[in-house]
Amino acid sequence: MNLRRTCGVCLLLFLAGESTRAAGAGLAPEAPPAPTTMAAVETDPSALKRLSIEELMQIDVTSVSKRSEPLSAAAAAITVITAEDIRRSGAVSLPEALRLATGLEVAQADGRTWAITARGFNLTTANKLLVLVDGRSIYTPLFSGVFWDVQDTFLADVDRIEVIRGPGGTLWGANAVNGVINIITRSAAETPGGLALAGGGKTEKAFGGARYGGQTGAGVSYRAYGNYDYRDALAFANGRSAEDPLRRGQGGFRLDWDRSPADAFTLQGDLYQGLAGEALRDDTDLSGGNLLGRFKRKLAQGGDLSLQVYVDHTH
Repeated sequence: MNLRRTCGVCLLLFLAGESTRAAGAGLAPEAPPAPTTMAAVETDPSALKRLSIEELMQIDVTSVSKRSEPLSAAAAAITVITAEDIRRSGAVSLPEALRLATGLEVAQADGRTWAITARGFNLTTANKLLVLVDGRSIYTPLFSGVFWDVQDTFLADVDRIEVIRGPGGTLWGANAVNGVINIITRSAAETPGGLALAGGGKTEKAFGGARYGGQTGAGVSYRAYGNYDYRDALAFANGRSAEDPLRRGQGGFRLDWDRSPADAFTLQGDLYQGLAGEALRDDTDLSGGNLLGRFKRKLAQGGDLSLQVYVDHTH
């Protein structure tokens, strides 16, 4: 069997299979294991190999029902790409990270354009897949799809990517015909201190980013980051340049305030600017930004209330 890194859950189901079958006979029934969070297993990735199939199926996901629930209870075909999966893959962009998902078609059309969808009919203007970043839709009304060349989230801050394959319009609304991609970043409280990443190569001429986070005396956690990426133009079979390079920079911030055990506030935003090469016309200027605010309250009866508002501008 070819053990490629498809996703943190699907791969390790196989790894845990032998030990589960060997220990299963002749044992008294045990109580169902407690749910395991992604944060817990990412601190020690090797611990996943020691989990039983039942324990692996208790890992929490949130995208299927818009609430946290065990993977085994999710009524959908879902793949979870963890932060550890992304780090080990060496991906430097979101489209590259999505190649780790099972059943998702990810193709690079030129030096800056990607075609990503599920369930076939893939092309650069695929428009039937809902993509969210922390609950903010990155849908564009220009063709009802996603411009992947301007999605430059700092990958080290991504907690996990949940990919649902199949219709999700009943729960998620417009554009979730073929599935939902939900990109969830870490809270500012989980990313204290500084981090810097940099690299370069033949095609990826230069890429890098830096982030710094901390906490104030009032209990407000914060972080700020900056990214830069210079992807060189691709080449035709005859060696001539396709004249389609991509140069872009992005910065952003996030504030998290746990006002009380029941109430939590989040404020986050991003700004980006870049230049995309065009072979047959002038280069395209890229710019935009977004600002998101979210309030969550845990109710006494065990439920929760969430209010989210955001504005997004793309040029």
